[in-house]
Amino acid sequence: MPEDNVIFVGNKPVMNYVLAAVTQFNEGAKEVTIKARGRAISRAVDTAEVVRHRFLTDVQIDRIQISTEELDSEKGEKINVSSIEIFLKRPQTSQ
Repeated sequence: MPEDNVIFVGNKPVMNYVLAAVTQFNEGAKEVTIKARGRAISRAVDTAEVVRHRFLTDVQIDRIQISTEELDSEKGEKINVSSIEIFLKRPQTSQ
């Protein structure tokens, strides 16, 4: 999947990420991936749910991938940070 269809969730309001996902789908993307780490995971889940329940009711969760990444802290220590990828998919419509 092209990197264009990936939304990296950070500290902005949820609606910013929802708008990005809806825009991707409206431009013809069949799948959009929402990625987040650490404290932003709950914001990523909220984004996926708002997209599915309020804006594009035909979009489905294709799969969810969770993992732990090892990062270097500012103090030089190794820390574990949880991450999530939510794959949203819009089914093919027959026309």
